[in-house]
Amino acid sequence: METSVAPYVNGKASSDRPRIVVLGGGFAGMTTAQGLERRLYTADAEITLVSRENFSLFTPMLPEVSSGNLETRHVITPVRAQLNRTRFMLGDVRNVDLANRTVTVEHMITRATQVVPYDHLVFALGSVTSTFGLPGIAERALPLKTLEDAERVRNHVISVLELAAITSDPEERKRLLTFVFVGGGFTGVEAAGEMMDFFRSVLRYYRPITKDDLDVVLVEGGGKLLPDLARGMGEYSARSLVRRGVRVLVNTFVAGADEHGLQLKDGTTIPTRTIVWSAGVKPSPAVENLGFEYRRGAIVVNADFSIPGHPGLWAAGDCASAPSADGGRVPATAQHALREGPVVADNIVATLRGKPTKAFHYESLGMMASLGARQGVAAIFNKYIISGFPAWALWRTYYLARLPGLDRQARVAFDWTLGLFFARDIAELRVFSLRAQQRSDQEAGVAPDENIVEKDEAAARHS
Repeated sequence: METSVAPYVNGKASSDRPRIVVLGGGFAGMTTAQGLERRLYTADAEITLVSRENFSLFTPMLPEVSSGNLETRHVITPVRAQLNRTRFMLGDVRNVDLANRTVTVEHMITRATQVVPYDHLVFALGSVTSTFGLPGIAERALPLKTLEDAERVRNHVISVLELAAITSDPEERKRLLTFVFVGGGFTGVEAAGEMMDFFRSVLRYYRPITKDDLDVVLVEGGGKLLPDLARGMGEYSARSLVRRGVRVLVNTFVAGADEHGLQLKDGTTIPTRTIVWSAGVKPSPAVENLGFEYRRGAIVVNADFSIPGHPGLWAAGDCASAPSADGGRVPATAQHALREGPVVADNIVATLRGKPTKAFHYESLGMMASLGARQGVAAIFNKYIISGFPAWALWRTYYLARLPGLDRQARVAFDWTLGLFFARDIAELRVFSLRAQQRSDQEAGVAPDENIVEKDEAAARHS
């Protein structure tokens, strides 16, 4: 069933106020909406933000969620708590009609659809995991992009430890205790380091398993880790991880995955039951096939984030490919997305008031990566490289300050403090599994789905 938010007359919204619709609740989307709220009065425009989650995720801390170092809810902030006058819609973008200037949104709970008209539309839908079409990867690898991904990785790692502790088959035990991280960027490097910390903390509870039984492998297709950063950062990261027991394989390309493990292009196979995939991302499918010019799947935009040839359309964050001052393209990083949103807001306001827009100019303050074990690496102003404990402390200080909400900052600081004194939790939560649903139905006297166990097992095989 479709219901229009507001009727259109001759292709224009009947409301007297311009309608600004922001698609996406990530860094770029949230900062755009917040910037519009600061610059416009209620009577100036109607602002709507559409997101498929009712929270924004602080992605730099996601690897620490997967390793159990941070509680899940402590790295998310409700969208409604961050906005004052913006109308929020919990929905998934199903269609963008450029001719009629409308967006079709499917509600995430009711699955009913609404047609939302716009005068200005901002694409800030972020990115999704890309497996490059390699056979078996989508079916057998665990992505690490969303909050659900982090929880799946954590539960999966705990489940294979439980199995390894009781199996009598040495080959199967080897596969269970081999953990492969594919992708030597920020996510892969930080996730591998955090997982080593997790094992160090919890192996005391799995007495049949020793540190020597574990095989943690980090696979990178390029010649170094953190390939987009200064060489010294990647080299230090590799040395730090190797010292802690991680096997780092560079210049190593993936061919696919099957029931035996990860297949490499050189013909070898890494026997494993755990493949964590962070080798690539691509922009949201909702921005594809709209007739724009694309670069690596992202919408090519002007320096002010407007989409060429489409007045009133804008893109920011991972959805956008914007020119940079040095002649290249603006990197798709959280640091840049946080600063792109306010510029988009400024330019929309300037357009509404008939004033010229401004180009985006931002020089990165630097890049940082946490390697676990109180080790890190950072490039300040992309010039001065620091490593070890000082870089790790800087990483935590900076990102704690950037985390939205004083309550979230306090909770994360408390989690970090507890982690100094106590082991990490090894409870495997299955509260959302189909098997848990069947058990609940049976205990409540509700007739269960007879096929629910098979469905749950199929889902487990899929993961």
